[in-house]
Amino acid sequence: MPFAIIVHGGAGNIREAQRAPHATGIRQAVTAGYALLARGESALDAAQAAVMILEDLPAFNAGRGSCLTSAGTIEMDAGLMDGRDLRVGAVASITHVANPIAVARLVMERSEHILFAAEGAQAFAQAQGVAAVSTEALLTPARTQEFAHVQQANFAATLAAEQRGAVADTVGAVALDIHGNLAAACSTGGMSWKKPGRVGDSPLPGCGYYADSQAGGCVTTGWGETIARVVLARRAVEALERGLDPQAAAQAALAFLAARTGGWAGLIVLDRHGRVGAAFNSVRMTHAWWDSDMAEPTVVA
Repeated sequence: MPFAIIVHGGAGNIREAQRAPHATGIRQAVTAGYALLARGESALDAAQAAVMILEDLPAFNAGRGSCLTSAGTIEMDAGLMDGRDLRVGAVASITHVANPIAVARLVMERSEHILFAAEGAQAFAQAQGVAAVSTEALLTPARTQEFAHVQQANFAATLAAEQRGAVADTVGAVALDIHGNLAAACSTGGMSWKKPGRVGDSPLPGCGYYADSQAGGCVTTGWGETIARVVLARRAVEALERGLDPQAAAQAALAFLAARTGGWAGLIVLDRHGRVGAAFNSVRMTHAWWDSDMAEPTVVA
């Protein structure tokens, strides 16, 4: 049975200085996920492992390196889905954890719910023994500088930049294992200078991520408010169900988003046969994929 993984590190106007660390990080992530798949591990484990790599790297807007809210705090969102039985686990506006995607996995496996938010997410993580980390441990010099700049420029200018696709955000992965199971996972620090409590598409199944082992999986990145309005990840998987190949499915979903909302986004798609697709209408989208027929991964940054 073929196996494969595709990973993204965010879409947007990724600056030249960021391209090298993005390329290095995305290669590390796809390699970690692929290694698990090659050993026969589950798609869920592979997708989570890839995302955790990116959460730990300061070049990406997830985990360490997450952007700041207008109050100077860090609030992160994450979600994952198991295509075998459509189970979901997610957290929104969580703080003081290094790897939100790991907490989302615990929500899936150790609770009767699918999503915990804010204080409830934090309390759940603490109850499960997840180590607390300080805001300072998650904060990077680049995000501190960004926050100071946005304070001067004001939120309206930042939102306008977000709408133009100027900010790279969100990380995600979709994996197919040797048993034919699919999984999708994503994590983000959200929109820079967002109001405290703002939640975008990333923790919402069908919006930021979706996986069904009978068809395929998708993870999105971009302007979350518009992505959620068209349920973008589910729309891409529905295109697979209609018989489109992954590249055509990604392009069709993106075209619908742009036509109906004027939004910008990127998405990665993997079908049940191990075929991949990727599309974006921003300047760039960092992504990489590796399947069992390839000697090494393909990296785009």
